[in-house]
Amino acid sequence: MSRPVLVVVGAGPGVSGSLARRAAAEGYDVGLLGTDEQRLAELAEAVREHGVDVGHAVVDVTDDAAARAAIGRLGEHAGRIDHLHFNPSAFRERDPLELTVAELLADVALGVGALLTAVQAARPFLSAGGRVTVTGSMAADRPWHRAASLGVQKAGVRNLVHSIDTTLAADGIRAVSVTVRGVLSDEGAFTPDRVADALWAAARQDEAEWRTEVPYSG
Repeated sequence: MSRPVLVVVGAGPGVSGSLARRAAAEGYDVGLLGTDEQRLAELAEAVREHGVDVGHAVVDVTDDAAARAAIGRLGEHAGRIDHLHFNPSAFRERDPLELTVAELLADVALGVGALLTAVQAARPFLSAGGRVTVTGSMAADRPWHRAASLGVQKAGVRNLVHSIDTTLAADGIRAVSVTVRGVLSDEGAFTPDRVADALWAAARQDEAEWRTEVPYSG
């Protein structure tokens, strides 16, 4: 039997990288999608040290066709996807009087819309027990006005997770967002590794008491 597979959308050196390494340590093969070839290659090498297979692709996940193709290749290579993690968001320092509609829509396309692309592309490879996780943020509830689009993204993606979970639950596939109620740091409760542990735990909730949003307050 093949190893379980984690696919990380928006992979990088922070929380998503920590989650990839955590999954590899648990025996998962890993697929990484991101926009920076060097960072992806470095992360892939670190994950590979756990003795698992790692694939990666440089792709703009707002390019629907390219993102679908990349996720499809990862799924076809492994024959399965057991855990899809969605990490992207756009930080744009614009308050509501500076932010344009075009900028807002571009940011929402990355931080919310790309989740639809990822889930739809991964769905043929997900089966009962499959999980979709999303890195959430307290910006959904307490947005900073100087980065107005980020709060919209985080509120929107959390809302979308509820709908995804309801749609897939009958097939035994569940979705959850983890709302990080703190600022990422190099030490303390909000290190990338600690947040990744929270995501890992959220994906392994008891289905009888499943929550589609899990707060992480350290």
